[in-house]
Formats: sequence, C-alpha cells, structure tokens
Amino acid sequence: MTARPIAITSGEPAGIGPDLLVQLAQAPRELALVALADPAVLSQRAQRLDLPLALKDYGPQTDDVARDAGTLSILPVNIAEAVVPGQLNRANAAHVLAMLGRACQGCLDGEFAAMVTAPVQKSIIIESGVPFQGHTEFLAAQCQREDVVMLLACAEMRVALVTTHLPLSAVPAAITPARLRRTLEILHADLKARFGFEQPRIAVLGLNPHAGESGHLGDEEQRVIAPVLQALREQGMTLLGPLPADTAFGRKALQQCDAVLAMYHDQGLPTLKYAGFGHAVNVTLGLPIIRTSVDHGTALDLAGRGGADASSLREAVALAAQLAGTGSA
Repeated sequence: MTARPIAITSGEPAGIGPDLLVQLAQAPRELALVALADPAVLSQRAQRLDLPLALKDYGPQTDDVARDAGTLSILPVNIAEAVVPGQLNRANAAHVLAMLGRACQGCLDGEFAAMVTAPVQKSIIIESGVPFQGHTEFLAAQCQREDVVMLLACAEMRVALVTTHLPLSAVPAAITPARLRRTLEILHADLKARFGFEQPRIAVLGLNPHAGESGHLGDEEQRVIAPVLQALREQGMTLLGPLPADTAFGRKALQQCDAVLAMYHDQGLPTLKYAGFGHAVNVTLGLPIIRTSVDHGTALDLAGRGGADASSLREAVALAAQLAGTGSA
C-alpha cells in the first residue's frame, strides 16, 4: 500500500500561498503531496510566475499522486470570486476555512498523514464575520481539543508558547497554574512522542524582566510559575527556570535544553525568527493529527511577483513527513 499523502492548504488566495505551491511543484518529489486550492488560482499564478504547472485531480481512492517536476495533485476547493494577487476579498474567506476544514478532517479520518498550511490573513476572515484567532485555535476546535500548544522550530532552537494571539495587557491574567501546567504536559509529551526525546529538557522563561527579580519586578514567577515547575519536577520532568528571557537564548543556554517555553508570543518568537526566519516551522502540539506551517505571513506585496521564498514551506513539508514517518521530501 502506498504511503498516505500530506495535504497542503494554499492559504489566503491573494497572498503568496499559491506562489509557494507553484514553486514547490517545480522539483520532483518522493513524498505524496496533495494541494487543497482553487485550480484556476494556481494555474493563473503559475502563468504570472512563468512557471510550468500541470494539475492532476486527486481523489481519496487515487494512489497515483503527482511527483514529477512541474506537476501537482490537487483537491479542488473553489473560490467565491476571482482573485487579484495582493488584493484581499472577504468573499473568499469561506474558501480559506473550507480548505482548512477539509484537510483537518482528512487527517482525522486517516486519509492524510499530515497537513501543512500556507499563511492566511486573519484580518479578512474576521471582517467576513468569522471570529478567527488563527490556525492553531481553528484546528483545536475542529479536533475538539481545548488545549493545544504552538511551537516554532528551526535548526538553532525550538520555542513553544503558553499564550498565543492575545493583547499584551491580557497575558498576565491568562498565565494561570492550570494553563501553564497543561502547556508543559503537552509540550513534554509531544517532545517525547513526536520528536523522539526520551527525557526532554525544557527551559521555562519568566514573565517579567529578570524573571521578576525575586519579586521586585513582578510576582508571577514566585506565585504561579515556580510552584508549577516544582510540582512537575516532582513528577519526573526536567525543567529549567523560571529564567530571565534576555539571557535564555544564548548559545550555551540553548545547548542545555531541547525546547524553550515562552510566556507570550513576542517574548519567544522574535529571537527564533531572527535565527531562522524563512527556514523555521510552526507546529501545533496537542492535536490528534500532525500539522505544520510556514513561519511567515501572506506577504501580499509579493503575491504573483516572483519574489516569494518557498524555503519555509519546504521545511514545513519535510518536518511533517518526519513527524508522520512517511519519508523525506
């Protein structure tokens, strides 16, 4: 029996997602990849980029998935209105969500080995009337999981987040003992089950400057973070911290851990993206499926112009294959 394919959603149709899929199709592949996209959008984008692209219809019973250079298997998900690269259209927001829903359900049903997502534009989905927070939260709801964890990985480091897309003012109240504990449990479990670490070492950052400076710059470290870490250490986890965020990303410090847990989005991700932007991968932990994604946004100004870089998408596909055990790209 052939290996199950990996589904790739093409993201915001007016952004660079379609460009990235066209670029990905230019090289021959060992992996079975299936694009969820509007066929006309991909064909038109290929024409604008002056790249060859032959689309091959995919069906759940189809074993012959396109692997030759210049070809791509596609599961059609049609747009509502014609796409102009770089110009958002709220009428096509349902198209974006339909691709995500179909790919996710295919993973849950065992049709797909994993799903990889090109970037979406949260703002236009929200303007269409859907309270969309992001891929992570959408997929958690689709999989009926209350607790999931966002992790970004590159060659230099892995960084997970306790909170994701929240205003900074809302972060302290969101870091509760229960949330921190559950985040660490998910991160620890998936570092073992997905990434193969027998005894994961996790560096946990404090919330405040200098990790609270013994309570003089905030008490969340003493009141919330440290007690949770101690309780989990007593259960066998290897946890470092709470650590000051300004020194936790040094080369020597990173060598002492397998992942860093940041308290909020812009505490952990700027350093990771500085080190690995364009090659980092977003992974959703705590789901019953494997989902990876690119580390960048829709880059509307580059759509259809030939300046998009598909490196992060290639890395996301390779990591999805690794986590799913389906081979190499």
